[in-house]
Amino acid sequence: MPSIRICCGQLLSPLNLLFLSLPNSFILKQHSQICAKALLFLIAVSSSSDLLSQRSWPHALTDQERDHFERVGFEPHVVRGIETPPPYDNIRTAAEWEEVEALTIAWTDFPCIQKQIVEAAKEECTVIIFADDEEQVIDYLTGNACGGQLTLENVQIVPTEYNSIWIRDYGANTVYGSWNDDRVLVDWLYNRPRPDDDAIPDVLAETMGLELYSTTGEPYDLMNTGGNWMSDGFGTAFASELILEENNGGSTWWTDYPDHSASEIDQIISDFHGVDTYINMPNLPYDGIHHIDMHMKLLDESTLLVAEYPEGVADGPQINANLEYVLANFTTRWGTPFDVIRIPSPPEQGWGGGYPDANGWYLTYTNSVFVNNTILLPTYYTEYDTTALRIYDEALPGYNVVGIDCDNNGEAIISLSGAIHCITHTVGVEDPLMISHLPLPDTEDSTNDYVVEAYISHRSEIQSATMHWSTSPDEEWNAVPMALLAGETANWSASIPAQPVGTSVYYYVEAEANSGKTGTRPMPAPEGWWSFAVIDQNVGIDGHFWVDPFLQAFPNPASAIACVPLDLPRAAKGELYLSNALGQKILVIHSGNIKAGVNKYFFDAQGIAQGAYLLTLDLENGQRWSQHLMVK
Repeated sequence: MPSIRICCGQLLSPLNLLFLSLPNSFILKQHSQICAKALLFLIAVSSSSDLLSQRSWPHALTDQERDHFERVGFEPHVVRGIETPPPYDNIRTAAEWEEVEALTIAWTDFPCIQKQIVEAAKEECTVIIFADDEEQVIDYLTGNACGGQLTLENVQIVPTEYNSIWIRDYGANTVYGSWNDDRVLVDWLYNRPRPDDDAIPDVLAETMGLELYSTTGEPYDLMNTGGNWMSDGFGTAFASELILEENNGGSTWWTDYPDHSASEIDQIISDFHGVDTYINMPNLPYDGIHHIDMHMKLLDESTLLVAEYPEGVADGPQINANLEYVLANFTTRWGTPFDVIRIPSPPEQGWGGGYPDANGWYLTYTNSVFVNNTILLPTYYTEYDTTALRIYDEALPGYNVVGIDCDNNGEAIISLSGAIHCITHTVGVEDPLMISHLPLPDTEDSTNDYVVEAYISHRSEIQSATMHWSTSPDEEWNAVPMALLAGETANWSASIPAQPVGTSVYYYVEAEANSGKTGTRPMPAPEGWWSFAVIDQNVGIDGHFWVDPFLQAFPNPASAIACVPLDLPRAAKGELYLSNALGQKILVIHSGNIKAGVNKYFFDAQGIAQGAYLLTLDLENGQRWSQHLMVK
């Protein structure tokens, strides 16, 4: 095969051309920046004697990888740890913002990105680097490339084999058998034919001296991937419907899927993770890997950070519908609605780029990782980065927010559908001191004290707790001892005195366990804190007018779960339904009482024939409104 010249005048070998067929690698863009990045990556890959070595495997499976394994075969990883649920009565899966003992990475093609991760994370915890060439890693970290020399303090290099960089997907999760004690690791069946990747949880367990439990043997066999998993630390977890698809008894070219109903999946997740609320959301149409960490993140027990696109663009409509479904059907551990922070997803820059529905790379700011007082997030270019960094700073005051470029400097890892969260994993500490609190909202009350309640727990029990408050985070803090609530063993309370209208109040919680261990929440306190404002009740009152109550249904066109929002100025009784072009009623979405204000109703468009439909609201007083909806 002859060589071919592309935009930059670079001659490409047949080996390079084979690489260009990898999905998610849009490297033949007709602009110099993308071309330059493509060439740097191709040069690195072409130095390997085997195109399908660990250093070229992208996030998604490729036709080239399939061809490789069909030619040479592969031996599935068989050392699976303990294949029964952890034998404890109070199992709990750690949340990502909890205390971290170790951050893990698998050293591969993106050394500058990984060196920046190591530099920031080793100030917070031990960094465990899995490496197939230990000396190469040491030379790079201690060399002058990418920011200069690092010391190896808090860095542990573990020589081993692996297939790819995507350790979030094949790594193990921290689980506590006795709520905040008896730490173990839990691993799943890996959804890739990459046996060396699949062995990493065993290597990690041996390295740290931990027991490994695995959902790899019947009847507990379960396939899952770490990018499609998010836990609140209190029994709720999130996933896309990929979890249902890869456990439905079907087959793919390299394996047979486990065969479980949705309720059986929920039971396995409960047995191994202590999760009793497992929220599954429809897959997004433009996210080829269907991992929720590409578009959402839990910042704490009550806050969702969710990607946002311009109206009608790419995955925006389905993300919005999924979010509304979650808000209408699930609550925080306190029974309150989740707070939602939206963060804009940028288009790929340059000519030929754009959003994923125009073949742009799937740029994401939610693909971030907590490492104690630091959070690492991917960045791309200034126009959007400044907004994303500001959103993180405002949402997580006191945290060290570190942006790492995932789209330039010859290391455009985002072109492979992954970023910082995808290439890191964490191990929680042996004895977490848990402090959980629902932040106080803004209030109009300038008369009564403000009660701060917090759940505080440690395996040695709590000796004392203190609530600190101030009207300025830069001035002296007032310390108020907290007391156990009557009849409670872990719920503590203290009060902030009433403040005049116009005051902003800042506060945090500190605790000491009987073992002597101390902790604060937010973790970076006093640099980090919660806050609320005492506001004037006469400001911001809006009138209501009797107009069309339909807000825009979305996504429209709909193909899965869709949301129909209504805004009524007063309570009413009526019926909301879907009818076809002939006027036939196809589906009753809601019938009965409708509260005043915004109400959100949901229906599943899957299984409804493609075409034009009419959403109609009939009230018992005879009033009627309608809105057009397409089903695709």
